[in-house]
Amino acid sequence: MVKHVIIEPEKLEDLRQSGCSIYKVPHNLRKVNWGAYTPQWISIGPIHFSKKKDLKPMQKHKKWYFHLFWERVSDKQIMETYKRYLDAKEKNIRKHYAEEFLHISKEIFVEMMLLDAVFIMELLLRNSSRKSESSSKHCDDHDLILTHSWLSRSISRDLILLENQIPFCVLQKLYEVVVPCECKKNEHTGFVDLAIEYFASNDTLMPFSSENNTKKPYVYNKNPKHFTDLIRCFYLPAERESGVANHVPRTATKLQESGVSFEKGEKGPLLEVTFKKTPFLSLIFCVGCLPYMKRFKARCVIPQLKVDHTTECVLRNLIAFEQCHYQEKPYICNYVSLIDSLIHTKDDVEMLVEKEVIVHELGSDKEVATLVNGLCKHVVTNSTCYKETIDKLNNHYTSKWNHTVAALGLVYFRDLWRASSTVVGIAVLVFAVFQFLRVMRVLF
Repeated sequence: MVKHVIIEPEKLEDLRQSGCSIYKVPHNLRKVNWGAYTPQWISIGPIHFSKKKDLKPMQKHKKWYFHLFWERVSDKQIMETYKRYLDAKEKNIRKHYAEEFLHISKEIFVEMMLLDAVFIMELLLRNSSRKSESSSKHCDDHDLILTHSWLSRSISRDLILLENQIPFCVLQKLYEVVVPCECKKNEHTGFVDLAIEYFASNDTLMPFSSENNTKKPYVYNKNPKHFTDLIRCFYLPAERESGVANHVPRTATKLQESGVSFEKGEKGPLLEVTFKKTPFLSLIFCVGCLPYMKRFKARCVIPQLKVDHTTECVLRNLIAFEQCHYQEKPYICNYVSLIDSLIHTKDDVEMLVEKEVIVHELGSDKEVATLVNGLCKHVVTNSTCYKETIDKLNNHYTSKWNHTVAALGLVYFRDLWRASSTVVGIAVLVFAVFQFLRVMRVLF
């Protein structure tokens, strides 16, 4: 039987999926919440091409945008040159996808890429000019995407879905070769800037504004594969060593009972979670009650997480992308797993909301807990970039002295007024004992 088993080399090449960066979401992740991975308004690329009737009305809007972009270009021959470029690179473009799409002919594939690329470019250009030029407002009266904020947010949501992508190089080539110079602003040093400006208008998608220059060099060096990868770049923390943590961290309320104070991180990427502790002063339970002395407590600093009805969609697609493409660097998966460990019940969410670590627009704290607890289902990682932070939290929690100090602090030194009354009470007690001893000395 072994003699008759022949595996062709080209089939082995297909199994490796070398060079691809756009995937269909694995079915075990999709079945948890299929709607988080499915476009609602617009189809981009071949995966959802002509599959849903609900997406077909936006095809007319794509063609209208194509007409508007055509009017921008003075030299029409450049568009023909770009189409020939797509035609010549058609096989290479297909290799960016994990699926082959044999049912889509070369001609249809090239036409689809051209229409989708031009639509995205025109959308980003119109969004940029609308923000900077108030005089152009009258040009947008018939543009449903730009005049209806709910539709604009829905379109931007669809554009970051893993299954709704075209290669970044296709868009970058269009920007560099076809887009007229007068449409390129001075602050846009490349297509990445234009894309960042568009997604920065939605805080849930892009946690940083386009004015934040600290992350731009990293994004340029990273050379993102597509919009999903671009969004991921802005979430990443500084490079840190990964490893296997000894134990998952306790919940937020349990850690608070051991003296850990949760604080909102003021600056830095979303995934920059740290644990800070001053070795000696953190053992003194009354220090944290004094003004400007809270930084000496044991603190878990977490950048603020804004949760709305789009958050689950964004995180799920980033997780799915890492599970398929970044198995060795699953930073988003590590972050969600850490937050999932901190949150088990609505009480954990309530405490983190009180500390402004989490801000949400959902109906209740219980909904936030349910959302977070469901994100890591079927997600597999071999290491975590938060190993050092988790080990420090666990070591702090296992100390009985920290629990004792925290209990005293919560009961008698929770705030400045309670601490003051405690100190006054102790002073009165000491004075009473001193007076009692003095009277006893006189009598005896």
